[in-house]
Amino acid sequence: MDPEVSLMLHCDPSQALEEHQMHVEVSDRFNRQRFPEIEQHIEAIWTDRVTKEPWLFNGAKFRLHSALLTLTENGPMAEHALQNTTHLRHDEGEHSESALKSPEGLAKSKQPCVVKLQLGLTCYKDYLGTNWSREAEKLQSHGRNECLDPQAFLSQPLGVGAVLATVDGDVVLLRRSQKVAEAAGLLDIPGGHPEPKMVCPGVSEEDICVELLQGKERAVVSEIFSSVCAEISDEVNVPVSSLSKPLFMGIALNHTSAGRPSAEFYVRCTLTTEEVRDFYRRGGPEANESTDILFLSRAKMLQLNERSPLWSEMCPSAKGAVLLYQRVMPE
Repeated sequence: MDPEVSLMLHCDPSQALEEHQMHVEVSDRFNRQRFPEIEQHIEAIWTDRVTKEPWLFNGAKFRLHSALLTLTENGPMAEHALQNTTHLRHDEGEHSESALKSPEGLAKSKQPCVVKLQLGLTCYKDYLGTNWSREAEKLQSHGRNECLDPQAFLSQPLGVGAVLATVDGDVVLLRRSQKVAEAAGLLDIPGGHPEPKMVCPGVSEEDICVELLQGKERAVVSEIFSSVCAEISDEVNVPVSSLSKPLFMGIALNHTSAGRPSAEFYVRCTLTTEEVRDFYRRGGPEANESTDILFLSRAKMLQLNERSPLWSEMCPSAKGAVLLYQRVMPE
């Protein structure tokens, strides 16, 4: 197993989930745990970064605490994945991944499933000072000892990514710019973050709080799904109208940033490969984040593994999306 990435949760083959099959619970209980020393560390890192890069700004993000995949019909909901699986670490290896596979009976039942996400709030500043900090391993050790949760003191912002397939059956990959903060020069899928500010129109980033999100759980789910298409449109420059509704495949963890979670989706495009290439070359709102577009056939996507030459060129988020695509096979 690649130490850069692991799967926190994945759907059964051919059972990727639609928007109505995702539910969220939003609570302060799912926020990052705090103590004075780490707050001082976060402030110091942020002050240093803003001094060097004055264009940086802080923004609210959803914090993923846990995820649970369950059945919905014929009696009580049956557990399908481990609760609090954000606790998975790269050193837990194959044992952890096998724990997430479907029980035999559940896999064959084909009953409708739902995924429930427990979400708190975090921000970009906290992410830089925890997950992306040189102190991340110490924070994980502290969380393990104090809270029995190695991620308790980490930001854990929820990202989103998309396996985007053209009408020809090719999957879109982007070569990240050398100027981006993470995974510069590597191959990635379109992606980003759902934004709490979209659920709280008219509220400043600094004033967004969990209380404002409670009672708006369906709007939070809608933002998670719609953010996928928005990121594709911004990065690939294709019209949102050409995109299908996203299908949720699962959640991957990026261990180069201390297990940061990303929900990965499958999206079909009504455009051909050449049409997508043409739209990309015209530029778009986030054209500066990548330098080239590549296309991989469905057959090659299914064959990708650690021994493939292309694998070493892929960033962890892309690797996680490939692993989920191979397991879920959403077509």
